Amino acid sequence: MSEVESRHRRRRTAIAAAAAAVALTMGLTATGCDAVNKALDCVQTADSIADSVTDLQQAVENAANDPTQTQESLTSIENNLDKIGDKTDDADVDKAVDNLREAVTNVRTAVENGDNTPDLSPVTDAAGELTKVCTP
Repeated sequence: MSEVESRHRRRRTAIAAAAAAVALTMGLTATGCDAVNKALDCVQTADSIADSVTDLQQAVENAANDPTQTQESLTSIENNLDKIGDKTDDADVDKAVDNLREAVTNVRTAVENGDNTPDLSPVTDAAGELTKVCTP
């Protein structure tokens, strides 16, 4: 198992444990269930974004072989950001989504301007922040 796969497995385990803890500690009132569902949606989508960021890193590394992979990875992240944005009214999550969206836009612009090795650190940093604010 590669280091990246190992990190993903640990992160998924931590996210699942956090989501389960929220589900267990929240009351079962309609409001509580709604809050749990929103939190789980955020966690699941943040996890998908983390996977997309990993795909983006690999796509940039392999850009010479298939330059379309980078664009597809960026689009995947943007689509997941739309999902989170539609399901939350949390100011911290909204800010993290906006930061990640800006970072993705900057990478897309760099790639469109011919940069084959754009700086992905703002994307990975923003994705990490989103995961942090989505984890209850």
